[in-house]
Amino acid sequence: MSDEPVLHVKGRVLVGPEDVRDELWVVDGRISYDRPSTARDVRTVEGWALPGLVDAHCHVGLGAHGPVDADEAEKQALTDRDAGTLLIRDAGSPSDTRWIDDRDDLPKIIRAGRHIARTRRYIRNFAHEIEPEELVAYVAQEARRGDGWVKLVGDWIDRGVGDLTACWPREAVEAAITEAHLLGARVTAHCFAESSLRDLVEAGIDCVEHATGLTEDLIPLFASRGVAIVPTLVNIATFPSMAAGGEAKFPRWSAHMRRLHEGRYDTVRNAYDAGIPVYVGTDAGGSLAHGLVAAEVAELVTAGIPPVEALSATTWGARKWLGRPGLDEGAAADLVVYERDPRTDVGVLGAPSRVVLNGRVVG
Repeated sequence: MSDEPVLHVKGRVLVGPEDVRDELWVVDGRISYDRPSTARDVRTVEGWALPGLVDAHCHVGLGAHGPVDADEAEKQALTDRDAGTLLIRDAGSPSDTRWIDDRDDLPKIIRAGRHIARTRRYIRNFAHEIEPEELVAYVAQEARRGDGWVKLVGDWIDRGVGDLTACWPREAVEAAITEAHLLGARVTAHCFAESSLRDLVEAGIDCVEHATGLTEDLIPLFASRGVAIVPTLVNIATFPSMAAGGEAKFPRWSAHMRRLHEGRYDTVRNAYDAGIPVYVGTDAGGSLAHGLVAAEVAELVTAGIPPVEALSATTWGARKWLGRPGLDEGAAADLVVYERDPRTDVGVLGAPSRVVLNGRVVG
């Protein structure tokens, strides 16, 4: 045993939604449910403990105009950490943030490499902008660079049409997703509209971000294929202001964005009711602030997802989906402590009393 103090977490330890224990111990940064026999220096933390929260759609190292410097990326990561987010699936970033992996005080990150978009069909300086014949090669490149995920831009405004349209032909995404799977990576895609979804799902995609275009006829397809969605409702809340900004030049697109916004809660609830896996993601980075994970959980509850299921979408269920441990024996002690039971009041997620990362109290 090292000279580090032993942390004793007592009260209610939510190992799972129904697996509630009275205490755990943190020894050398690892979780134990057995009291250490030789502990001299013990620090006690009391409350309701959860696995560190998951933001499954977050962009560390990305700002409104593209990549940001290391100091700004650090501020982003610290903001997420202090909000209780200790595991991030970084859903596309042009910044190299591997240096964060060497910091025990910053969240753990699962990277999807850099966005892959069609030429002049996405936000400037965010993505590799390529044509369909290059898609397989770029997917292979990002699969090798990432941590088991690749991120496509499935649709965006087509200025010639004046509305959202699919970015890739069916045969291109089929070949690209097949290549990613051969390399051991899962594939997700940014999709606002309806038009790209069927081709992506039938091509074998693993997840869809935003999924505001998920219509009733597509829901059974998603459910039967087990395709997850990350709705990012705190980002979808910006659609009306986006629509207003583009009204004069692209009225068709603006009207479409308003319709997608108006139906957002029904879309998410219908997906959940059909058995589609739903996970918490904020779309922090770019133009959206970091540290919004509690607000996103609250939005899922507003959409009609039961509170315990919305909580699982950022804790137990999300960690299982991403292949990372929760409050398991021997796992790294990444946990958040609250004053009240988050299963009955998800609002408490916005006010963690303690944040523990790699066994150390950091907030």
